[in-house]
Amino acid sequence: MNRSTLIFLGATLLSTNTIANVEVSSIWQSEMSIAKGSEIQKFEHVWKPELNMSLSSDIDMTVIGRVLFDTQDNLGYEGDRLDTASSINGPLWEGDNFDMEVREWYLDTEAAGVFWRLGKQQVVWGQADGLKVLDVVNPQSYREFILQYFDDSRIPLWMVNAEIPIGDDDSLQLLWIMDQTYHDFANTGSDYQMTSPLLVPQPVEGIEVARFDMHKPDDVLKDSELGLRYSKFLNGWDLSFNYLYHYIDTPIFYQQLTGGEGSDLTLEIDAEYKRSHLLGFTAAKAFGDWTLRTELGYSSASYHLLENSKPEFITHRGIAKSKDISSVVGIDWQGLQDTMLSLQWFQSSLFDIEGEIGSSLVRPKQNHIVSFMYQQNFANENWQLEALALYGIEHHDSSIQLELSHMLEDNLKLWVTADIFGGDSSTLFGQFNQTDRLSVGFEWGF
Repeated sequence: MNRSTLIFLGATLLSTNTIANVEVSSIWQSEMSIAKGSEIQKFEHVWKPELNMSLSSDIDMTVIGRVLFDTQDNLGYEGDRLDTASSINGPLWEGDNFDMEVREWYLDTEAAGVFWRLGKQQVVWGQADGLKVLDVVNPQSYREFILQYFDDSRIPLWMVNAEIPIGDDDSLQLLWIMDQTYHDFANTGSDYQMTSPLLVPQPVEGIEVARFDMHKPDDVLKDSELGLRYSKFLNGWDLSFNYLYHYIDTPIFYQQLTGGEGSDLTLEIDAEYKRSHLLGFTAAKAFGDWTLRTELGYSSASYHLLENSKPEFITHRGIAKSKDISSVVGIDWQGLQDTMLSLQWFQSSLFDIEGEIGSSLVRPKQNHIVSFMYQQNFANENWQLEALALYGIEHHDSSIQLELSHMLEDNLKLWVTADIFGGDSSTLFGQFNQTDRLSVGFEWGF
């Protein structure tokens, strides 16, 4: 029995033995997606029970579970995939079509003027739509690429989260993360398996993979991550200064050719996780109907694939290391009633790769993506139309997400969505240009 199971059983015992101040609620979601060719991609049912309990006058406990069942296996859980969960995280049980987990479990309390949240939780840094710059404290599930809401795709981690008020408007947040769980990528053969050469190594013609080894840090203390965020309100600006000492949640695929020559050559791959220092800054301010917001992040180390046809591929084991500056600038406009328009510009710059190794990179040293969001409410906010479009400037690839939703009752929401990808199959969005889909679903709270 793993540690998550023990925690789940402990929470259940507490809930049955505590008499007062207990609130139990649930959310049921069902969604069916039809892919190209009228094939049913998924028929998914999700139950999310939540328990909120006051253990004492100053200690509250929250337990959030998730049980997922999908009649289809196009987005299956089992199969050939990287083992990215730590020994203290992961599902209670999973199969091709079924997953059950304690999604969050934490205690809230106040002691010595500090607000504490202890346990398995999500921490959100940054406010960008569609893509992330600073929102990297929690890893992400890519079972459906970036089509899920961030609250659903973030993977909660076990951590100590302390927030210290400073004066009337400022605060200091300290994070100690002892959970070495990383991005969870889609299974080999599933609809959203990563295939772009920007993200995964490509086969070398005529050469077989002789060995693939995963080197995953998993020491609760030695491999801990630390975070620090100072938030300040100044002259109408919401500001934050961020620091995160962490493992990059994507493995680095070091590749080495071994053996003799010609047909005797084989490829060995070592997948490793590397640490990086992330320094960040956010700012947001409203100017009448307009809101300006920005995020800036500096990473002391980032790792990128090299083209396997270049000599540098062999001498650098297929990987180039670089410092990286990423940012997003967004502007929102709410000048019409019940309407919001938003434009964002994402950029990533690798600035210490020069010469031949720079020309051997699969990705460009400068990468830009723009996004546009349109949100419209109708009929006293009972109907909402939302559209989010992302476009990669260098690679001319795109993602469009459309959603029309209706609140039939206060606790019953219906929706229809369309997800459309465009671009060459080697690009970030274009790799999924055969997985366009139409979905219908509902959410019932009780």
